[in-house]
Amino acid sequence: MKNFDTTLYFITDSTKYDEAEFLRRVEEGLKGGTTMLQLREKDKSTREYIELGNKVHKLAQKYNVPLIIDDRLDVALACNAEGVHLGQSDMPISTARKILGESFIIGATTKTVEQALEAYHQGADYCGVGAIYPTTTKVKTVLTSTETLSQICQSVPIPVNAIGGLNKTNTDVLMGIKIAGICVVSAIMKADDPKKEAETLLEISRKIKASC
Repeated sequence: MKNFDTTLYFITDSTKYDEAEFLRRVEEGLKGGTTMLQLREKDKSTREYIELGNKVHKLAQKYNVPLIIDDRLDVALACNAEGVHLGQSDMPISTARKILGESFIIGATTKTVEQALEAYHQGADYCGVGAIYPTTTKVKTVLTSTETLSQICQSVPIPVNAIGGLNKTNTDVLMGIKIAGICVVSAIMKADDPKKEAETLLEISRKIKASC
C-alpha cells in the first residue's frame, strides 16, 4: 500500500491570480493541513504546465505532501510528481500503470460503481467521486448522488473521496458515508484566509471519517 492520505485533497485553480499570488495561496493551503495536492491546469501549454509544476512541487515537498498532476502523465513525469489523476476521457488507468510503474500514485475520476470497479481493477490507487454539488470551476461536471457515492465506497477497497462544490457549510450530506476524505478547490483557493479555511476543512473531513 502506498503511503498517502486523502483526508484533505486540495485541487488548485490558477484562474484570476498571478503566479506569485497563486503560489502564496497554494502554500497557505499546505500550511493549513492539506494532505494531498493536485495541480490542475486546463489551458497552459506543456512547457508552462511543467514550469509551474516544478514550483508547486517544491512547495509540496516542503510540507511533505504528495503532488498529483491532473490529466498529464508527461507533465507528472517531468516534474517528478508523486502521481497523476485521470478522468474518464483520459488515458486508461491500465495503460498509465504500465508506463508509470507500481510506485506512482494514480487517481481516477469515477461517477458510477461500474467506473469505480473498472478503475480499481486497472490499478487505480484512489477514486474521486462527484460532483456532489455544482462547481464554480471551468471543469464540466455531472452531479453524483450521495447514494451512489456510498455504494462506490462499499464496492471498492481503495480510498474514495467526495468532490464537487464542497465547502465548510455543505458537507453534512457526507456524514455516515465511508469516504476517505474530501476534495476542494474554490473553498481554499478563493478563501480570504486559505490557511484557516484548510484547517477548518481538515477538521470537518476528520469528523466525517469518524462518523462511519
